[in-house]
Amino acid sequence: MKCPFCKGDDTQVVDTRESEEGDSIRRRRRCLSCDKRFTTYETVELRMPQVVKQNGMRSEFDVGKLRTSFSRALHKRPVSTALVDAAIDHVTQKVFEMGEREIPSRQIGEMVMKELLKLDKVAYIRFASVYKSFQDVSDFAEVVESMRERPPGKR
Repeated sequence: MKCPFCKGDDTQVVDTRESEEGDSIRRRRRCLSCDKRFTTYETVELRMPQVVKQNGMRSEFDVGKLRTSFSRALHKRPVSTALVDAAIDHVTQKVFEMGEREIPSRQIGEMVMKELLKLDKVAYIRFASVYKSFQDVSDFAEVVESMRERPPGKR
C-alpha cells in the first residue's frame, strides 16, 4: 500500500479492526518513510456478470431493469411486494451463483419467466407475450394450453 502523503512503498499495519457489521476491515497504517499515519478499509467486491444481449451488445447486470420487468408483468395484479422482492432476489442470486463473467439475456429472461409462473399466471403470460414476441392469438393459446397440461408442482 502506497503512502498517500509521500507515495512511499513501505507501510506498516499498526492496528486492524473488523467493522460492527462484519463486512469490512479497518486498518491503521504508518508510513515507514515519512512516519505519517492513515487508514484503509478492506471490503469484499462482488461483481455481477455482463449481460450479453441478442444483438451481441454487452451491459452491466441491472437489478433495476429486472424490477421493471417484474413490475410491468405484475401491473395491477394481486401479488405482494414482499413476494416480488423475493423473486427478484432469487433471480439475482442465481445469476451471481453461476459465477460466469457473461450471461445471455435469454437466460435471465427464462429465470424471470419461472419466477413469474410461481407468482401469477396472468403476469407470466404478459411477460411471455413480449419475451417470446407473440404474433397472434394462437401464440397466447399455445402458452395457456401448455400451462393446463403441466401437473401441479412441475411449474
